Amino acid sequence: MPLIETLPVGAGTAQWAVWGTVARVVVTDPGRTEQAAALVRDEVAAVDRACSRFRDDSELRLACAAGRTVTVSPLLAELVGAALTAARRTGGDVDPTVGAALCGLGYDRDFAALTGREVAPAVRVFASPDWRSVRLRGRELTVPGGVLLDLGATAKAVTADRAAASVAARLGVGVLVALGGDIATAGAAPVGGWRVLVRDQPDDPSCTVRLPAGAALATSSTASRTWGHLHHILDPRTGLPAPRVWRTVSVAAPTCLLANTLSTAAIVRGHGAPALLGGAPSRLVTPGLDVVRLGGWPS
Repeated sequence: MPLIETLPVGAGTAQWAVWGTVARVVVTDPGRTEQAAALVRDEVAAVDRACSRFRDDSELRLACAAGRTVTVSPLLAELVGAALTAARRTGGDVDPTVGAALCGLGYDRDFAALTGREVAPAVRVFASPDWRSVRLRGRELTVPGGVLLDLGATAKAVTADRAAASVAARLGVGVLVALGGDIATAGAAPVGGWRVLVRDQPDDPSCTVRLPAGAALATSSTASRTWGHLHHILDPRTGLPAPRVWRTVSVAAPTCLLANTLSTAAIVRGHGAPALLGGAPSRLVTPGLDVVRLGGWPS
């Protein structure tokens, strides 16, 4: 996952475990570090209450179980709207209706609790849902019966975007928020930009990039979040993990949501990823650790 390689002179940082990964906050004013971390923690907690697939009391789980149109909170409406936008933009490569398929494969709990679990080969015995069956009009959400939404592909990115914007606006500092492979920045960047080391696993090829103020970066991986022989990025058309054409895909974009949408879809699209990514600065690593750079990604 992307890491903060070197901190700007005079910057402050905080980090902690969350959602089976690591949250990191870096601010240009070290005196604001604790306040910034508290704001990010609050944002993460609010999103968890709204859309966690692993909480029986999450607003999303209750909405999916209702079997009828329900009025949801502004936050959940934003999160579901972001997921549906990602599905529309990618032609369904990023589809939030894969929740039941993930559970069928054994990913039915927080990933930190899943690590090391032995999972038998899954048999898919339910009909394939489709993101177009989900209706969101303002705050009115309708999820068809039997469909379990999973917003993991986009909600973490939205959280990074929201948290960075909140810290910059409320504390008046430059900030970088990293939630695992999802990075968002806001406010003034340090001189030379935010230096980020892009690497998924310790032995993978790596590079360092500089993100200017307001830029975002997302990395999707078939080597992380694995259990048994499976990984967590599903092809919605099969309900099974996408073929490992790419080990990792990293994309830079104006928002973390867009970067994550493209990186996730590229994993699903496989050999068609370059056409999907277009001119977006991207770095794709093959299972053999060869690196493909697109869209002006620096060498």
